[in-house]
Amino acid sequence: MPPVPWTRWFGRPKTSSFAIWKKEPRSAGRGISMTEESKPSKILLSAYACEPGRGSEPAVGWNWAVHLARLGHEVWVVTRSNNREAIELFLSSSEDLPWKKSLHFLYTDLPPWLKRWKKGSRGIHCYYFLWQWTAFRSARKVHRVERFDAVHHVTFASIHQPSFMGLLGIPFLFGPVGGGEAAPYRLRRGYPLQGWLRDFLRDLLNLSGRFDPWMHLTFATASKIFVTSEQSRRCIHRFYQGKTRVRLAIGIEKFEPPKPLPFEPSEFKILFVGQLLYLKGLHFLLEAFALAKKAQPSLRLTIAGNGPQENWCRRRAEELGLGPSIEWHDWMPREDLLKLYAEHHLFLFPSLHDSGGFVVLEALANGIPVVCLDIGGPGLIVDPTCGRVVVTKEKNEREVSQSLSLALLESMEPLRYEKLRCGALRRAEEFQWARRIEEFCLSGHYPEAKHE
Repeated sequence: MPPVPWTRWFGRPKTSSFAIWKKEPRSAGRGISMTEESKPSKILLSAYACEPGRGSEPAVGWNWAVHLARLGHEVWVVTRSNNREAIELFLSSSEDLPWKKSLHFLYTDLPPWLKRWKKGSRGIHCYYFLWQWTAFRSARKVHRVERFDAVHHVTFASIHQPSFMGLLGIPFLFGPVGGGEAAPYRLRRGYPLQGWLRDFLRDLLNLSGRFDPWMHLTFATASKIFVTSEQSRRCIHRFYQGKTRVRLAIGIEKFEPPKPLPFEPSEFKILFVGQLLYLKGLHFLLEAFALAKKAQPSLRLTIAGNGPQENWCRRRAEELGLGPSIEWHDWMPREDLLKLYAEHHLFLFPSLHDSGGFVVLEALANGIPVVCLDIGGPGLIVDPTCGRVVVTKEKNEREVSQSLSLALLESMEPLRYEKLRCGALRRAEEFQWARRIEEFCLSGHYPEAKHE
């Protein structure tokens, strides 16, 4: 293969990571348990977002760090300095955790005057790009002493944001990352104008990613690439498809099964949790509920969240005559949100391009069946045992709304609902962080330890 242009600037990595994906045999050193013969790997995690007690991206970074350390690996995490207070507070208040000795943090950040760039969506992208370069330089200094076996980028989980960690010259795992999901054009007709414009720009971003030299550098230096969906995979140039696999980025903490909510068809309550954005499929949410309510007038819907499309959403609900049947809540603390889950029977989440769907996992962990679309992460999380996934292929908006309402009504049948409720708890267990990361290690994605 001829030299790629960026090797003239940065130098070619010491180990070849330009080859396609090769299946590696399992070994004792790659398993979830550490035997006398095996040695734990020394792993460097790149986690811009990493904080205990949080959800979304901070939860991804934190759980990767903690559970790799619990499995016996020596883990170093390069993260932002503003995460330091929360991390050190957690570690100092948890003295009885044996894995703490295997967990180390490398805090790095840009000069204070550059933090002004973080204001606004454009600024955060510039700041993040520069932070990645600073993080690489910090990691390179530590690597000269610690000699890591592998480096793994876990946050931000974006297919449009580069990482320079592959230049360390050791096996580099990138992801899971997402962001390549897009709503089919035929399902955008119910968007407000702002939604049309934003999704059009998103389409351009997904197309341009194949020509981004920084992403080419990231993919070329990666040993393995993980993406959250097939749509995100299609955003990666064909040169790197051989080492790309689909894997969801999210998980959930261990939970205690809640007390089941008494099932009364006459008091059946549906829940939606999320930002009130066009991409959450708000037009499907309201229209599907309106159709289902014609067959079951006693149905109630709770919408928890706020966002730019809140006024549009409220107006649309009034147009459909749903005003008295909908209960609205602003965004609330996690403790209050968990109580809200316990008061509902079904979770309706017709999102059009969510890479993950933390709220879907939270609903399942509360024994709430989920109805969603076959787009993005929710369509991969939900299966027939825990809910209903509505197929959108070759359907227009009206047909999708009808399919969602039918799925709602079918789920209300008492015997079927009880099976789905039990299936929701079982499915949530499969996504517990400890289990997900154990399976990842067992799959042999990390190399064997080479340090003494």
